[in-house]
Amino acid sequence: MQYLIYIGRHKQTIEHFSTMTKDMFCAVPNYLSATHLLDKIKEKYDVVLFYEHVVAHKDIVDIQYLRKRYPSVYMVLVTELLTAEEKINYLRAGINNTISFSAPSSAIDEMIAFLEKRKQQKINEIQEKGSKTQPFKLPLWKRVFDILFASASLVWLSPLWILAAIAIRIESKGAIIYKSKRVGSNYQIFDFLKFRSMYINADKHLNDFHALNQYQTEKEPTEILIGDDSPIPNMEVGDDTVLISDDFVISEHEYNIQRSHEQKNAFIKLENDPRVTKVGHIIRKFSIDELPQLINVLKGDMSIVGNRPLPLYEAELLTSDEYIDRFMAPAGLTGLWQVEKRGDSGKMSAEERKQLDILYAKTYSLWLDIKIILRTVTAFVQKENV
Repeated sequence: MQYLIYIGRHKQTIEHFSTMTKDMFCAVPNYLSATHLLDKIKEKYDVVLFYEHVVAHKDIVDIQYLRKRYPSVYMVLVTELLTAEEKINYLRAGINNTISFSAPSSAIDEMIAFLEKRKQQKINEIQEKGSKTQPFKLPLWKRVFDILFASASLVWLSPLWILAAIAIRIESKGAIIYKSKRVGSNYQIFDFLKFRSMYINADKHLNDFHALNQYQTEKEPTEILIGDDSPIPNMEVGDDTVLISDDFVISEHEYNIQRSHEQKNAFIKLENDPRVTKVGHIIRKFSIDELPQLINVLKGDMSIVGNRPLPLYEAELLTSDEYIDRFMAPAGLTGLWQVEKRGDSGKMSAEERKQLDILYAKTYSLWLDIKIILRTVTAFVQKENV
């Protein structure tokens, strides 16, 4: 199932796209609102971004940011006419395809069919990579520990499991357990289990929440203008990426600060996400939705401690030799990077997390696993007490 996100403000086009697609669809007014939504759904759905063409040099900055943050998301420019130079600039920024404002439903259907074929190719490539690497074998001590720990946890938590399942079924129709494809050790793909926390097909109705005004005028970001012969301003190249367009340069950090007020105009307020059930809010808050992964552990898909299994789109980006070691370890419910720099792990860069995953793959032991479990429990208790 594809999740289509339209970034723009043209009401007629939004209505046109929403009526002709068979997949889940919602509209947001700007790139920042799209990131909030994407961060919530990217592990559950295959996402297609439709970006409304307005002014090339401003569009390109947003598209560059989105491409950097979501390297594998398919991005489509909604436009009628582009110059040859604009086509090149949009392609370089990260656009994969273009579509007309008045495109027929057949154009969307053909695009979705193409993406489904591309997804299967990704799965085949990941599995082929796994077949070519030296297979990882879970040590006997770790498998025994996983079975004992998972079995004891299931028995001890069975009342909570039963109550959650009953509450989910009573509140809304649909499967109690949600499945998504994840990539674990040896690049093996398996069904990752969670308790369902959303209404079925609620995503189709997100664009009905018109109480949030998506057409407010926004303050434009300050730009650093440069001429043909002007030197690019001296900016340190570190974690803060420099975004460069044809006629201005701005740091990613400064750009985010200057555009942060757009959150107030967001079409979708995800802190009160209407897709999430009342039970869903509770089980997410206390991580109860993660309990079915104990079944993954018993099946041998995962371990109690290991590297978090990745969605297909992330695993696809880590098939180079420098990241192979990351998959030469068990997939786990919790892991090293989740407990490192406790309280600040969300600020880790993606590279830091990858390197901690590789470190765990090379150094894991029973004692390290026990320490990670204890730190995970401690972090969870302290989090709930905040």
